[in-house]
Amino acid sequence: MLNLGPLVNAVQKNCHISDARHAGDFTLCIFLLKMREFYRWENDIPFAHDLPTSEVGAWLQEREHMWSDLESNAFESLPLEDRALDPFDTETINRELIPRGYVYSGGYGRFSKPHFFLGTLLKKEQRNGYTVYISSCEYARDLEAPPAMLLGNTIYIRQESVRRFLWEKIEEWRWNRKNLAMERALACYAFETDAHTALERMTENETEAMILHELGEVLAGEKLGQEWPKMLTAFSRSKVEIMVRAVRDILADCLSTLPQLLASDNNASLHFYFANFTGMRKHLFPEAIEAYRRWDTEQDRQALRSFVDTSGRRWLETAQAMLNLYQEKGALAGPDIENMLEPAPETTICCNPKAASTS
Repeated sequence: MLNLGPLVNAVQKNCHISDARHAGDFTLCIFLLKMREFYRWENDIPFAHDLPTSEVGAWLQEREHMWSDLESNAFESLPLEDRALDPFDTETINRELIPRGYVYSGGYGRFSKPHFFLGTLLKKEQRNGYTVYISSCEYARDLEAPPAMLLGNTIYIRQESVRRFLWEKIEEWRWNRKNLAMERALACYAFETDAHTALERMTENETEAMILHELGEVLAGEKLGQEWPKMLTAFSRSKVEIMVRAVRDILADCLSTLPQLLASDNNASLHFYFANFTGMRKHLFPEAIEAYRRWDTEQDRQALRSFVDTSGRRWLETAQAMLNLYQEKGALAGPDIENMLEPAPETTICCNPKAASTS
């Protein structure tokens, strides 16, 4: 029978090796926030409980020492019943684990960082010809725990990581209550009277939204073809990589996430989506925030639907233009792609009437 202990240890060691190699990818602030939540997970501390500051500090030092010892190590094979398997051979590993009630994934994320996790299988679904595995309790994970990931024809949704992601966003809002979209999202749940039940309801709702996004990734991949991942690899660990990922994320959401949330009148997830429309996506597509504000103010669902449809066509054309540049220039296309994507600067309005009349 499967000996779970050695398997958990091997997966967690690979997680540590990946973290050792990529911890420097984060800004200091984000790194410290992620480490605090990683400490919470390792020590099974409830969300509502404060972390012991001195103990977290000592743990952080110990973890950095451990990373320095592991950074140059090769990833370990995973011990299954009668053989050891490559940690990236997710499909074969799951053929042995799924019948036993476990699920595993090993793949690459942003900046080519390997992500590994092992958890309890909660449910298995079929969506549009793709298999969706939803896990609950996680036995092994790395510092950055993506709540959702698409690998081949399989979508992995890690509900424990979804829950932690949501709690971090809730805590962030409580520290600085300026995000009105987040306020509206939380108002759809009864956090003030029963925070536990509210968090569980929100987790279920956002699990569905994440499945919709990954299905959008599938649709985007079908439209963009096999050159897109090659282009992503060519610009690894650069600003252009972040831009390329953001464009595909926006396209996926215009193809699947937003249309489906609108069709199902899922206002809670719509508010949450735009509450977290930040970073490069917001930089490249600020019009989306204005469209959300108009919908929130006027409650004109059809106007938002039309905006999403138009935006889907726009971002598909943009993505194809990026591919054309890459196919023409290869890795040298980075500056051209960056220039194409950068939003045009706002027009400066002259305040001098005489100067304006002579222009």
